[in-house]
Order: sequence, then structure tokens, then C-alpha cells
Amino acid sequence: MERFSIRGNPNIGIYIFANDHIAILPPIVEPKEVSTVETILRVKVVTTTIGGMSIVGALVAGNNKGIVIPSIARSLEVESIKRSFDGNVCILKTRYTALGNIILVNDRAALVHPEAYQDIKDELRDALDLEVVERGTIANIPTVGSAAFVNNVAGLVHPDATDKEIEYLSSLFSVPIATGTVNFGVGFIRSGLVANSHGILVGSKTTGPEMMRIMQVFGVKK
Repeated sequence: MERFSIRGNPNIGIYIFANDHIAILPPIVEPKEVSTVETILRVKVVTTTIGGMSIVGALVAGNNKGIVIPSIARSLEVESIKRSFDGNVCILKTRYTALGNIILVNDRAALVHPEAYQDIKDELRDALDLEVVERGTIANIPTVGSAAFVNNVAGLVHPDATDKEIEYLSSLFSVPIATGTVNFGVGFIRSGLVANSHGILVGSKTTGPEMMRIMQVFGVKK
């Protein structure tokens, strides 16, 4: 685990998408930042915008089997990802663009913003080869992809999530789920956490106790 920022910005999850195979970063990243992502997450890095924008992490969602991209993406951007990733790379036909904010997903399941669910549930299931796609909120927050982070190891969710929600999410994703914060008390976990099965990056303002909590949840040894 390592503290990390993008040009001094601790909201790294807004800019980065990662699974166990690749990480997608915007072209604004510096070479040393690319090197850190490659080393900690042990992935190939692709640098591209999505729809000409640098907020890749907010716009892209996916798991180890597939990546979904909003319709605003340009053909060259999509092709750059396809060249570096052997899984599915699909453009979702929906009016929603911030897919990273409205979709919480691992290799088993997805939880989707309630208003976007009907739009994307079937396409999402096929694109990411999911067993189940459900709609819901976390702590009354509909942008579930921003309020939590989950992978095939564990999940960290907004501190206002209830015990019932935590139990439900753990069953849905088939991993342990716990509450926490990033970047000195921020409950929107995804903004300050980028991780895969190999490593974890946290926003540069994340405190020692917050890092200890994350290490405990994801089973990281000192």
C-alpha cells in the first residue's frame, strides 16, 4: 500500500481505473506516477482520456473480465484500451456518462444507481460476465460507485452504511465488507482508493489510522 496523488491531487480514484490486468490513467500523469501505478498494482498502464476528459475513474467501470465505457468515448480512446486488455471492452448505450460513479462491481456482481438500473442492467451483465446485477443505494447515496470500493478480496463502504447494508453487500459481492474513510475523513471511498488483487493506492491525505483500517479490511500485512 502506498499514498499517492495525481499532480498533487489526492482524489486519485476520480482519475484512475484499475483491475488485475491494466490501469487506465489520463495523459496528465507524470512518468513517475505511471511507474508507481505499475509497481504497486503490477499492471500494464494505458494512458488515455475518455471523451476528451481526464476523469477516467469516474467515467469507466469494470472488473477483470470486462470494462464498460460511456458513449461519449472517442473511437481512438476505445481502441487504445482494447489493444491493451484481452477482456470485453464495451460502450454502454445509455445517457449516463459517469459509469464509475453509478456502478459498484467485482467479478461476481454489480450494484447500480437505482435510476440507471433499467437502462444498463442486461448490457452490464453480459459485458462484465456477472452472475447478478441489482439496484440500490449505500447510506442513501445513489451513486454507489463513488460511495464504496469493492474487488474480489473485500470491500470498503461509506461510514454511514448500516449493518443491514453491510450484510447485504457482503452477500451480493461474496467478500467481506466494512466501513471506512479516505483522505482524512472522506466517506466517498472511491475518490481516494484504487486497488486490485496485487496492491492498493490511497489518496495522499489518507491518515495512518485510515490506512490501518484499509489494510485490515483487505488483509494487507505490514
